[in-house]
Amino acid sequence: QVQLVESGGGLVQDGGSQRLSCVVSGSIFSISAMGWYRQAPGKQREFVARIPSGGAADYADSVKGRFTISRDNVKNTVYLQMNSVKPEDTGRYYCNILGWNGRDLNARDYWGQGTQVTVSP
Repeated sequence: QVQLVESGGGLVQDGGSQRLSCVVSGSIFSISAMGWYRQAPGKQREFVARIPSGGAADYADSVKGRFTISRDNVKNTVYLQMNSVKPEDTGRYYCNILGWNGRDLNARDYWGQGTQVTVSP
């Protein structure tokens, strides 16, 4: 079983900063991509940022220049540094990995339960 546990959410003021973390544990043999998605009330879940095991990170246009994704492969942890946040960044942030458990034929997506980020005007 693979667990993804997010933390770091909360209430932040417009223009402020917040750092999210996601720790991956359990029966995971390898992790390729790690990323973040978010979902605002009444909207579909949307891509925020992704970082592969090698190569450059990728960001949604709406967060480029403000958010930075990073990962610690030793700790199996991915981070999202959110700077200059805006009210439209409000939503539940979900951690996602593409990982292989060492038993299945292919790697698959795993999701966390999410952490709420609320940006006050």
